[in-house]
Amino acid sequence: MIAGARARRIRLVAVGAVALLIAAVILSLLVGARPIAPSVVLDALLSPDPELADHTVVRDQRIPRTLIGLLAGAALAVAGTLMQGITRNPLADPGLLGINAGASVAVLVAITFFSISAPTGFVWFAFAGAAVAAVVVAFVGTRGPDGDNPAKLALTGAAVTAGLTAVTTLILTTSIVALDVFRYWQVGGLTSRGLDTVAVVAIPLLVGGIIAVASARGLDLIALGADTAAGLGQNVARTRALGILATVLLCGGATSIAGPIVFIGLLVPHALRAIVGDDYRRLLLIGAPLGGAVLLIADIVGRVIALPGEVQAGVVVAFVGAPVLIALVLRRKQVAL
Repeated sequence: MIAGARARRIRLVAVGAVALLIAAVILSLLVGARPIAPSVVLDALLSPDPELADHTVVRDQRIPRTLIGLLAGAALAVAGTLMQGITRNPLADPGLLGINAGASVAVLVAITFFSISAPTGFVWFAFAGAAVAAVVVAFVGTRGPDGDNPAKLALTGAAVTAGLTAVTTLILTTSIVALDVFRYWQVGGLTSRGLDTVAVVAIPLLVGGIIAVASARGLDLIALGADTAAGLGQNVARTRALGILATVLLCGGATSIAGPIVFIGLLVPHALRAIVGDDYRRLLLIGAPLGGAVLLIADIVGRVIALPGEVQAGVVVAFVGAPVLIALVLRRKQVAL
């Protein structure tokens, strides 16, 4: 009876996450500094007229930022779940692999040495920087006799992040031009990106998502301990390698199109774990739509709280996510006691 009630609760959460995502997508097309009626949005989707300003806003601005928010939020939530499983730490996040720091340095290189100032030009640089940083952390953090220790991976990630952050600070303090352009990307947001940026990362995100779901059973076994997982026939090293690869593809792609947005990869899986348990397949499949919904809602809130201007989605997520995460951590501690 308890198992049946738990199954119903999990189904309810899954349906709620999908419903929330659908509502967020609809609101993202309707709400902004320029409110647009649902009938006009529908016309813009089905029979666009380039002469109508509202149709242009929907097609050229709101559709791209909605897709970017959906994809980036889902990717960050899944990547965060993977990192928590790989490290067996419920407070781990994708930044543990130096992904944000690597992307930041690569964007600065694009600005400073290649004179790229458009966000669409940053995509490949950010993706490449995130991937290189993660590969370096994974390679160094898994070498040696204690290479299967998650703590070593975390310490390596912290060291690489610190070094890359120092490089970022050095460049920013010596180049006013780089600072002016970089600050808009650094806060994290969904504006000034087009569908061409979505096309660039669509395949990496899809591949990363498939690998993530395929790694779910291995993560469930790793949660029991590396020795126990190996005793049950699980190749722990391969599972971690696949998880890191999926994290690179997901978080690298999300960071390249939306900037280094924090807290989603940490908050979503941590909150879900308290509701649906530690089954990683459920955490991944429910976390994806929930992560997309959270980022889209943050973007919608940012559009309306400072009219006629906007607050970037990354700022809204950080502002709301910090106290919510603190509350979750305190609640978890009280339950544990």
